[in-house]
Amino acid sequence: MSQALRIGLAGLGTVGAAVFRLLSQKAEHVAVRAGRPVQVVGVCARDRGRDRGIDLSGVAWYDDPAALAAAEDVDCFVELMGGDGDPAHAAVRAALTAGKPVVTANKALLAAHGVDLAQLAEANGTTIGYEAAVAGGIPIIKTLREAVAGNKVSRVYGILNGTCNYILTRMEDEGLSFADCLAEAQRLGYAEADPTFDVEGHDSAHKLAILSALAFGTKIDTDSIHLEGISSITLEDLEAAEELGFRVKLLGVARRTDTGIEQRVTPTMVPKSSAMAGIHGVLNAVAVDGDEVGEIMLVGPGAGSTATASAVAGDIVDIARGGMHSSVFGIPATELIDYKPARMRAHEGGYYIRLAVYDRPGAFAAIAKRMAEQSISLESIMQKEKRDAQDTKARRAVLITHETTEIQVRKALEAIIDDGQIEDQPQMIRIEMP
Repeated sequence: MSQALRIGLAGLGTVGAAVFRLLSQKAEHVAVRAGRPVQVVGVCARDRGRDRGIDLSGVAWYDDPAALAAAEDVDCFVELMGGDGDPAHAAVRAALTAGKPVVTANKALLAAHGVDLAQLAEANGTTIGYEAAVAGGIPIIKTLREAVAGNKVSRVYGILNGTCNYILTRMEDEGLSFADCLAEAQRLGYAEADPTFDVEGHDSAHKLAILSALAFGTKIDTDSIHLEGISSITLEDLEAAEELGFRVKLLGVARRTDTGIEQRVTPTMVPKSSAMAGIHGVLNAVAVDGDEVGEIMLVGPGAGSTATASAVAGDIVDIARGGMHSSVFGIPATELIDYKPARMRAHEGGYYIRLAVYDRPGAFAAIAKRMAEQSISLESIMQKEKRDAQDTKARRAVLITHETTEIQVRKALEAIIDDGQIEDQPQMIRIEMP
């Protein structure tokens, strides 16, 4: 068997310890598949004294991750520290500059510096493995970079954050409020003490930006993603979705259009009959539309130490075999084109709009007029009971539009707000068809 691939592992948190444990406990299994032994020879973490449940005897300890990355006896650097700045950034650059392959689960780093790091890797004859950075244990990076390389991808979309999917699932199944479900997610460890990064869609946006680069050959541009989280979703919205035959999911959607690439992370209604609607709890799912293969969908755990460690190990085995794709984003980084955002475009299936309409003559007629002014055709209008037995001021109304454009919907809603016919802000949710 060939000489061992020597690993430098920076970051011994939950995922880092799981990776070390997998490579130690399944050493023979991994060696057979890699064609040679894989051995962790050096590690780096903030706290030397912490009990991680792993045996680090015989493994060199480094205080500086960049020194570990550049160490002469390290062949491959695995970065599991997290964060888009130093020390992770500096350490990855040190490894790539030395011509060493890098494996990382750091989506924030790739979203911020992915193109520059890809150029550095390719200039030094090496590569970056990052399967674990998007959708945990789901092999979506390999799928886009290799398996569908013969396709022109028109759309990639999916549930990219398990915390949000867990919250929406609990709200729907048990009739709990967003606040109650979030508190439960935090208690179970699915959500952080500060859940903003997850529930407001930033985590999904980082992942979507990486998928867009792979799918469409564009430079990563996280800042251009239209972003809405799930904190505004109410039980009323989920109940209305149920009546209409939909479920609400936080979807990341990237789509090729005639005017550019559309990227958005938003709460979205999907038909209950679709496969995406059936993804519950903390699972993730990613679908790819290719001109040759049609639509394929991958489902699995999007987070968790073992699922992420599985993806990290897969990249390490690829590197050990010498089979890791030489182009980090599927094509040479120098050929990635600037991201050109699409104009707000038509969404097949239209929009769901929830309004609290004042209970007075002419209010609904005024709303219909504003919709007509923007050439918006309404598929259905549902008027519901008064929202509260003690509140006689407004009725809940749900509108479903035919296919239209977001800019037209927003203009109509702005006019409706200015007319003073509604109480509170309107709720708008896109409808995404499979």
